[in-house]
Amino acid sequence: MLPLLHRLARPALTPLLALGILLTCAPGFAADTPASATLSIMNREVVQFRAPLLGASPQQRVARSEQALKEAVARGGKLELSVQPTPAGNSILLDKLLLFTLQPDDVDKLSGETLETLTTETLRRLEQIREENRESRNLELLLRGLAWVLGETAIYALILWFLLRSRRWVSTRLMRAAARQSEHLKIIPGELLQPRRLLDLLGKALAVPYWGAIALLAYTWLSTVLAQFPYTRAWGERLSDFLIGIVITLSQGILRAIPDLVIAACMFLIAHAVVRILRPFFDRIAAGSDSYSWLDAETVRPTRNIVTGIIWIFALVMAYPYLPGSNSEAFKGVSVLLGLMISLGASSVVGQAASGLILMYTRTLRRGEYVRIGEHEGTIVEMGIFNTRLRTGRGSEITLPNSLIVGHSTTNYSRTVKGTGFVIDTAVTIGYDTPWRQVEAMLIEAATRTNGILTEPRPAVFQTALSDFYPEYTLVCQAVPSAPRPRAEVLSELHANIQDVFNEYGVQIMSPHYLGDPASDKLVPPARWYAAPARQPEA
Repeated sequence: MLPLLHRLARPALTPLLALGILLTCAPGFAADTPASATLSIMNREVVQFRAPLLGASPQQRVARSEQALKEAVARGGKLELSVQPTPAGNSILLDKLLLFTLQPDDVDKLSGETLETLTTETLRRLEQIREENRESRNLELLLRGLAWVLGETAIYALILWFLLRSRRWVSTRLMRAAARQSEHLKIIPGELLQPRRLLDLLGKALAVPYWGAIALLAYTWLSTVLAQFPYTRAWGERLSDFLIGIVITLSQGILRAIPDLVIAACMFLIAHAVVRILRPFFDRIAAGSDSYSWLDAETVRPTRNIVTGIIWIFALVMAYPYLPGSNSEAFKGVSVLLGLMISLGASSVVGQAASGLILMYTRTLRRGEYVRIGEHEGTIVEMGIFNTRLRTGRGSEITLPNSLIVGHSTTNYSRTVKGTGFVIDTAVTIGYDTPWRQVEAMLIEAATRTNGILTEPRPAVFQTALSDFYPEYTLVCQAVPSAPRPRAEVLSELHANIQDVFNEYGVQIMSPHYLGDPASDKLVPPARWYAAPARQPEA
């Protein structure tokens, strides 16, 4: 039964087998080229096999080369190296025993290497390994290397002890000198800039070069110790080459960056010179010597800051391509981060800055003026780009965003007065049974008793409303205190004087509310129109 099935299935399987062979041999289905492998002996790289040879992968070539080397060393011959040309390439022999064969595919063509140069370099490395192998079997050379290691260790310990003692000596004297100088320095109040904090920071800064010297010394000691023995010599040489490479790379980078740094420094120096040239112009306007319609002492400070910022930003933009690392991925990442931050917060930041500039250049508010913004009232102590600070008469300070000030109505009590000072107004309601001339005279007398209220211009009283039960009187006067006093303090003293004056003349500060018709009309006869202290005008 089985032979019969086999004969029946053979015609159908033959095309499938052929198709499988074609797919396997097709370029798209070819097996991947084996990765390269490096032959290393005694921690030294000898050669890199980049392609298979006679069916052996690079890894198999490395394994066979290591086995052949062990057999050659086990024989105990002279370990003489030689090269024998073959059709496959150059064969490397050790005491007539084949170690490996170098073929043209092992050559690094991108670096301009040839099979002859690869063979010469491989022989040089093998000869170096052979000499180190003989050295590793020489007891006298090993003991000499051990003696060198002990001597270098002793020198390292001595230098370390000297660095420790010198650090204490230098740190003690520098800290004493810094402590003496800190007594004469004017430090900004704050925990961060206290002299004690500065001394602690100086002590930590002195530890940086100390530990850097110890790390460099330990690195040098380790590379030197490893270089004394044949088996670890390659590691020591790599450590030394790595350190030297870092120094050379840094030096070359610094040398290449010097011309660009000079150009960038020139741009910054030009910007600094322009700022210095413009400084006397702004100083004269700030001092009041010069004045322009578009620029005065109130707007000179923000204008100076804006112009200085534009100059430095322009200099930074011009110098940016010449800064070291400006084309690196780190700089690009920082630029993207800054752009994202600016885009997210630009609406509020730009709105606040625009509101601040509007307030400054339209001269809506000025420093020292007494204003009322919404429900907040006080003296302007500082106007910035983003916010404005008010100092109230109740011992508090209010910070208002400039966008809030632009969006609210502002009452300025200082803009209409002559010179410095502010306007004070207060309202009282007195019944119709009190002569209005007497009320006006009493309010003016209370104003004249208040310290800081000027007699010229003379205080004025206005009847602002005739309500159902009483008229409303508003006292308006100008206050220019001899000493800085909050408006709330002057207003409080004025209210106290108003109460005293009204009590002295027997006039009640109250507004009667009628519950029914009075027994007699609430009228003021003409004989009482000029009751004291009111005076009848001369005919």
